[in-house]
Amino acid sequence: MVRHIILWKLRADLDDREAAKATAKARLEALNGRIPGLVSLTVHTKGLETSSADMMLESVFTDAGALAGYQIHPLHLEAAGFVRSVIESRLCLDFAEE
Repeated sequence: MVRHIILWKLRADLDDREAAKATAKARLEALNGRIPGLVSLTVHTKGLETSSADMMLESVFTDAGALAGYQIHPLHLEAAGFVRSVIESRLCLDFAEE
C-alpha cells in the first residue's frame, strides 16, 4: 500500500473559507470507488487551533502505479483544479507502508 498525504493552506483572500473547504472535501471524496487502485480517500477540514494547515488529504493506493494513475485521471484533475483555485500552498508526502 502507498499513502498519499497532502496539506493545504487556503488563500487568505477567500470570501467563504468554510464553503471552499466543504466543496474541496465533497469533490475529492467523491473520487472514492471511481479510480482504479484508490483504496480510500478522506479530506480532513476540522483541524485544531494549533494546526498550521487548513485541510489535509489522506489517501491510500494499492501501489505506486495506482498513485501515478490517480494523478493523471480526468476525475482527479477536475477535482484538483478546484482545489488549486482556493489554495496558496501545498505540501505532499507519499510513502509505502512497511
